[in-house]
Amino acid sequence: MTTKTEIKSNGAEAHIWVKDLQENKQISGLYLVKVKRQGVTKKGDPYLSLTLGDRTGEVEARVWDRASEWAALFNEGEIVEIKGLTNSYRNQIQLTLSSLKPAQIKVDMGLFLEKTTGNVPEMLVNLKELLNTIRNPHLKSLIQHFLADKPFMDHFMRVPAAKNFHHRYLGGLLEHTLGVCRLAISTAPHYPELDPELLLAGAFLHDIGKVQELKCEPQIDYSDQGRLLGHLVLGVGMLEEKITVLKSFPEDLALRLKHMILSHHGQFEFGSPKRPKFLEAFALNLIDDLDAKIKGISYVIEKDKQEGSWTEYNKLFERFFLKGKISGTENKAEPNGEAEDPQKKLF
Repeated sequence: MTTKTEIKSNGAEAHIWVKDLQENKQISGLYLVKVKRQGVTKKGDPYLSLTLGDRTGEVEARVWDRASEWAALFNEGEIVEIKGLTNSYRNQIQLTLSSLKPAQIKVDMGLFLEKTTGNVPEMLVNLKELLNTIRNPHLKSLIQHFLADKPFMDHFMRVPAAKNFHHRYLGGLLEHTLGVCRLAISTAPHYPELDPELLLAGAFLHDIGKVQELKCEPQIDYSDQGRLLGHLVLGVGMLEEKITVLKSFPEDLALRLKHMILSHHGQFEFGSPKRPKFLEAFALNLIDDLDAKIKGISYVIEKDKQEGSWTEYNKLFERFFLKGKISGTENKAEPNGEAEDPQKKLF
């Protein structure tokens, strides 16, 4: 049954969430333009290809008539009011639009951006409880300076952890940071060689630069700072700003924290200017990667619309993923299509 909700356009019916779109239905409503492309058919006629979305997902849309005229009316990141017909293309719901114009009413952008399913205030409380276990006075003071910085924390609780891969929704950075901190807490006792407080502090600080790297409105995207510098460099700069206001912060400790931020991607090809060069930095890279990939792959499986037991071929991981839990003795074969070599590329 189709579900309608409170987003309403002028004279239009209530908005239908993307996740509730059904085939062969006339729809109308407000949607965020995530991607806008203009093209030409084989016959030489212009057409408009759009990716529209709300907080429940994305849907492809096409304009075949008046494409050039309508394309001039709006930009990516804006809300448009549409009318159209849903259809199925390659087993995916797609829209063919018969009407399109910029939205004439002010809307809450939170309705159009996906957000964490977690409770943000509760996650923040849980994070603070973990960080309160730190007894090193220098680390404790440094972390408190970040937690007491209201502009920083407002952004920290809202921005995603990434644009396209893991925790790619509002509140994602907080959720990811909490996940990595929990892994730090649970991992350290297994290895007496590790400094558990340094690892936990690094887990909290490793992605702070994403507060400046990513922006949420009108849609999730990179800021100019993010594109030019990246969150590793931005994070070190933010760390240095806090350290300068602290008295007698140990130089060696500051150097190690900076290295943990710069090296937490692990490899040059993944964006780190330095590879991890001490135990806590190496451990941080591993637990960060674990949390990111588990959530990223879970998201791929959850959002996959392919029929059957396997997802569509995932280009990022160069493989299919098996959906569902263990269900007995069923023998599930690889789907026909692109074969994967399990040794070709490790995570």
